[in-house]
Amino acid sequence: MNATPRILAALDELLASAAPGERGALWHLAEPGRELDANLVRLPPGAEVGEHQEDVLDVLLVVLEGAGSVRTAGGGGSRDALPLGPGTVLWLPRTSRRALAAGPDGLGYLTVHRRRPGLAIKPPGGAYEGGEGPCMLDRVCPECGRLSPDPAPVFCSRCGERFPER
Repeated sequence: MNATPRILAALDELLASAAPGERGALWHLAEPGRELDANLVRLPPGAEVGEHQEDVLDVLLVVLEGAGSVRTAGGGGSRDALPLGPGTVLWLPRTSRRALAAGPDGLGYLTVHRRRPGLAIKPPGGAYEGGEGPCMLDRVCPECGRLSPDPAPVFCSRCGERFPER
């Protein structure tokens, strides 16, 4: 049986209908059986996604509205700021460190990456000691529900939302 292509969202309409100060994921790809993940993210004017690193996946970021910049670690440890504007397509290779900053008009962008495999918690060394596994609720993003691999996350690498203070 062949899958049927279909329109899932009108991104310009989603951006236009969002409240001016709304931050975080406005839409995400949620189709069953997909091999990709995608998120429409809005940062209000002056907002930032703190420095973070994605160790597993390459991410493609496409700017749809507004402007801003991305700070990256350049060669030799230097910091480079790359300008972002409508139509900019940015490749964020896995293991790259980056931080996003929205300009005075905010920043709306689409991220696309390979879908993450489901998380599997295994006991160390393969031995089962019994008892309950560790609670990781403090590592679940309150905005988009992504489980952070960072044991003490500050910002979500999917939607940019700040984690609550501990």
